[in-house]
Amino acid sequence: MKPFLLLATRADDAAADDEYNAFLRSGSLTPSSLVRMRMESGPLPALELDKYSGVLVGGSPFNTSDPVCQKSPVQVRVEAELAALLDRIVAADFPFLGACYGVGTLGAHQGAVIGRRFGEPISQVQVSLTESGVRDPLLAGLPAQFQAFVGHKEACTELPPDAVLLASSVTCPVQMFRIKSNLYATQFHPELDVAGLLTRIEVYRNAGYFPIDQLEQVRARTRAASVDRPGEIIANFVRRYARR
Repeated sequence: MKPFLLLATRADDAAADDEYNAFLRSGSLTPSSLVRMRMESGPLPALELDKYSGVLVGGSPFNTSDPVCQKSPVQVRVEAELAALLDRIVAADFPFLGACYGVGTLGAHQGAVIGRRFGEPISQVQVSLTESGVRDPLLAGLPAQFQAFVGHKEACTELPPDAVLLASSVTCPVQMFRIKSNLYATQFHPELDVAGLLTRIEVYRNAGYFPIDQLEQVRARTRAASVDRPGEIIANFVRRYARR
């Protein structure tokens, strides 16, 4: 099988490695079948898409909607490289799944309005599928409503013109969408389980995702959460697009 490619942007090793392992686990992949490139550590090399089965993008501390003057040189470079790669991915309708940061990257690339109106603190939310979501192969086997983990400062306030809304929630109307036939983005984190979210809470405790004086409450709510279905989206992606 041609490997899948995970594009990562987390500078903290604990969060980066936990994210990689979460994608491995959710997709029943091995290190040889999921190649990781950490874009924050250096320029993205030239990529031949035909060498891969599909492209995954993990979450990120970057916010697409921040003013350029507030972005670090690393973020500016990463965004430019992702935009250039997305030019090719979208043109080819090449299999793509972006988790959380995928909304900011694929969404912005395709004309979405990204802003802070529908940001969600680190929490468990109920995600509801639209009629299109119920029929979509990447959501096959999932119930019409399921629990998922979120934690983001920005979100899509207006879909790209040709996007299909697949899932929503009360606090964030755009939780998942599709472009063309094979390009997907989720606002929730399909790869995250309780242990993974606890790792991110620790790593990003001072990053503004929740008031620091509520740290113990956030940890307690996470430990009590029951989230076990979103990983099936990654498994469906792998099964649908794996190729030789």
